[in-house]
Amino acid sequence: MSTSYPSSLSDAEWACLQRHLPPFPKRGRPPMHSLRAIFDAIFYVLRTGCPWRYLPTNFPPWQTVFYHFRRLRLKGIWFRLLTALREAERERVGRNAQPSAAIIDAQSVKTVEESAGICGFDGHKCVKGRKRHILVDALGLLLAVYVTPADLHDGKGARCLLVGLAPLLPRLKKIWADAAYRGQELAVWCQAEGGWDLEVVERQPGTRGFSVLPRRWVVERSLSWISRNRRMSKDYERKVQTSETLIQVAMIRLLLARLRRSS
Repeated sequence: MSTSYPSSLSDAEWACLQRHLPPFPKRGRPPMHSLRAIFDAIFYVLRTGCPWRYLPTNFPPWQTVFYHFRRLRLKGIWFRLLTALREAERERVGRNAQPSAAIIDAQSVKTVEESAGICGFDGHKCVKGRKRHILVDALGLLLAVYVTPADLHDGKGARCLLVGLAPLLPRLKKIWADAAYRGQELAVWCQAEGGWDLEVVERQPGTRGFSVLPRRWVVERSLSWISRNRRMSKDYERKVQTSETLIQVAMIRLLLARLRRSS
């Protein structure tokens, strides 16, 4: 018996996703489970936060779902999907497919027993766990993600995040950041690595409490979009590569919903 969940793909979303999927080989035995059911199960895990082994029985077996999730990661298909959908969304709103400006930030999240092998203590946020370093465009759409132990300084994490991105983002010229990325050394490195102008957006002197800061609020909103998925409330994954992939999957699901509403 088939059951639909709020996280499941609609027909329009599935059609949009299919357009950007690479052709799968037709050799061998026909698959027992449809690819759409596999994606629905992955999005269910992401949205509800349930362990893979706790997938409802109306989905394919969890071993099959995780196998496809991992295979798509190893083949780089999740990253290609994210890139294609992000470019489609930017073009839909009248922007160039390639961004010229971006915002960088980091978020520290707690780990659990299974994921505690790779973790650290963030003394500023008083969080023992991992740190998610993300780069987003002016619309808040994910460009890059890198997960490290929480005790890694934001400046060092920025280098891990940005290294090698210049060929993938040829139009990128400007990067906004908060005060944690202050320092001439990082700004010089950004210029040498990709010709990027790193600008730190400071709080106005005398400002107390919460205040919305230009440019910086965009990446904060992106982190809140990601955190709406219960699987992202903590870092439950044994491998940081799985954590990074799930962040990409969260943004892919958001983009599919946006593109579906515009079609």
